[in-house]
Amino acid sequence: MSEENIGTGQPGRDAFTPVEELNYEQARDELIETVKILELGQMGLDESLKYWERGEALARRCESHLEGASKRVEDALERAENREQQAAEGED
Repeated sequence: MSEENIGTGQPGRDAFTPVEELNYEQARDELIETVKILELGQMGLDESLKYWERGEALARRCESHLEGASKRVEDALERAENREQQAAEGED
């Protein structure tokens, strides 16, 4: 058998896609998996902290996407309301 090691068993710095590049669904799905991993409680403190930090970043990313979506809905509703007002004023 070969003595050659394939990996260290530890995720590298580039093991995860940067949070900024994830869409909402990707960030949400990874956050769910991260929570499941943390709930197992089978890691050491340092590894747990890395997952916790990743989870926090994923949660912030999800919140950012949701805030953007909420803003888009509010803007669309405002535009619709303005069109209705303009149509009502045109009828007068």
